[in-house]
Amino acid sequence: MREATRIIRSTLTPVVAGEPIHHGPVFAAPFHTPGDPASDAYTYARSHNPTWTALESALAELESGKGYRARALVYGSGLAAIAAVFGAVLRPGDVAVLPSDCYFGGRALLEQHFVPMGIQLKLAPTAGDAQAALLEGAKLLWLESPSNPKMDVCDIARLSKLAHEAGTLVGVDNTTPTPLGQSPLALGADFSMSSDTKLISGHGDLLAGHVAVREDAIDATGAKLYDKLLQGRTMSGAILGPMEAWLVLRSIATLPLRLERSCANALELARFLSTRAEVLEVMYPGLESHPAHALAARQMQAFGPVLSFVLKDKATADRFLAKAALITDATSFGAMHTTAERRKRWGHDDVPDGLVRLSAGCEAVEDLVDDIGQALESSV
Repeated sequence: MREATRIIRSTLTPVVAGEPIHHGPVFAAPFHTPGDPASDAYTYARSHNPTWTALESALAELESGKGYRARALVYGSGLAAIAAVFGAVLRPGDVAVLPSDCYFGGRALLEQHFVPMGIQLKLAPTAGDAQAALLEGAKLLWLESPSNPKMDVCDIARLSKLAHEAGTLVGVDNTTPTPLGQSPLALGADFSMSSDTKLISGHGDLLAGHVAVREDAIDATGAKLYDKLLQGRTMSGAILGPMEAWLVLRSIATLPLRLERSCANALELARFLSTRAEVLEVMYPGLESHPAHALAARQMQAFGPVLSFVLKDKATADRFLAKAALITDATSFGAMHTTAERRKRWGHDDVPDGLVRLSAGCEAVEDLVDDIGQALESSV
């Protein structure tokens, strides 16, 4: 069965005469639990919910590959999903290796929360697999490829192999490409994490995240990674509401269509921007001119909707965003509509003042090209 068919069918209910074809949200805190609750599928909503079960089954289908089955757990946000991996793996005295150019929320979480508790943090850039030099004694290697917002690429399979040889677990922030565009578990990673706020839900109207692991994955002590994540979520309460879970589940069926369209638009826009004199640099792994294009093409099935480009300075970038009629100036990415922002305004990333991160939506690309062209002309 081809991937798009498998994904779309995974969101449907089992065939039972007279039952709905689609899952609906189940709103509950406690469930009926007379007598011994040990045999009850659902008891209390901090531990489990039927809508989560349906969503996690669909996400597991997305994350599974040839020769292995995945299991997934959903969380209230992408950052909650990152925190779940850190919390399941790291203990005082452990070393975590992170990209110096990864999503700033993950870095800040380690620096401000885990480091004061005794975790040692080591940082190296994504490009050139620089983190490979820091693996000795590390408990966790965290990767993000493509990196956000510079769109650098690392070799996930190579780094996972090196990490495992060093006794290190590997997690990948796979938000930009989604599991449909890149398969971290198939490349050797232990954890595949995504902010489902972005492309997987795809409408920019909710917060959600998930972590997937291989069904039989264990840590150095023999403990199942899934069980450790499940215990941590139940105890921390970092849960997803049933309405949000249902909206994500409903959106998964259109992911193949949305990803195909937004990636095609992103590549077309990257090529167009590369021809413009106003643009100093374009960063998108789908471009043949990208220094890691061959690697990206080898390990990705889709290059993602996000690209970055550099304009002369802050004022030029701000004028461009103000003049663009079809680009929503907002943070986040992966929605049906095209968004962009001058990334330096947050102060978290080591990027030029004029760097614009753009997330291509599903509009007609001809309209986007025309609008970006006029906005560039008006910004100089």
